[in-house]
Amino acid sequence: MLTTGALNDLPAVRHGFFCRTGGVSEGLFSSLNCGYGSGDKPENVTENRRRAMAEMDLEGGRLVTAYQVHSPAVVEVTKPWAREDAPKADAMVTRERQLVLGILTADCVPVLFAEAEAGVVGAAHAGWKGALTGVIEATVAAMAALGADPKRIVAGIGPAIAQRSYEVGPEFPAPFLEQHAANADFFCPSPRDGHFLFDIKGYVARRLSFAGLKSIQSLPCDTCAEDTRFFSYRRSCHRKEPDYGRGLSAIYLEP
Repeated sequence: MLTTGALNDLPAVRHGFFCRTGGVSEGLFSSLNCGYGSGDKPENVTENRRRAMAEMDLEGGRLVTAYQVHSPAVVEVTKPWAREDAPKADAMVTRERQLVLGILTADCVPVLFAEAEAGVVGAAHAGWKGALTGVIEATVAAMAALGADPKRIVAGIGPAIAQRSYEVGPEFPAPFLEQHAANADFFCPSPRDGHFLFDIKGYVARRLSFAGLKSIQSLPCDTCAEDTRFFSYRRSCHRKEPDYGRGLSAIYLEP
C-alpha cells in the first residue's frame, strides 16, 4: 500500500493506494484485484477487498465504491450500500467516520481528498473524460457543501498511467486546447507521426490547483509500465489480453 505524505500528516485521516500484490486472485487478475466489474470470481474480489480493509484496520463492510462511468457526477455517502445499489458516479464525498470511500482504476487517475478541520473526505476517479468535464471541480464543490474550505483541502494523486506510456491520436488534444490554450503543456510529440503523449496526471494536478487547492501531491508511478505492481487497461490492450484487474485507492476518517 502506498501513501502520500501530505495526507499522512493530517489528523484522523487514513488513506492508501493499493498495489496489485497481496490478494487471492489468479491469472490476469493476480492478485489484489478489487473490481467486481472484471471477470474475476466475485468471491476473490470480496476477499481482496477484505484484505485491503484489514490493512487499513477496518472491516470490509465499510468500503463503498460507485459504478464508475467516466463522468463528473459526485454523490454524498452517508451509509454503505449494497453492491447492486451502487450509484453511477465517479466521485464520492462524506463526513461519516469509518466509512471508506474507494476508487477503482487501471490507468485512470485516482484522487483522494481530505479537509481535516471540517472533517470531510472525498475520492474521485479521473479518466480523461471525467477530468475534462469537471469531476475534480465537482468533488471540491461537494466537499465545500459539507463545510470544507477548498484552500484547506489536501489532495493525493495516486498511481496512474504516465505521459511516456499514454499515446493518443491526432484528434485527442482538440477539446483540451479548446478549453484552454495552456493545456498544450500536457502534450508532446509521440515517436509515431501525428500522435502525442498526454500527461494526464499533470492535467489533473492543474485542475486541482485551479479549483483552489494549495496542497497537492502526486505519486510518480506508471501503471502501464510497472506490470508487477499495478493493473493497466492499456497494457492489457497492447498484449491483447481479454481482461484486466482494478486497483483500489481508499480514504476514510478515523473515529
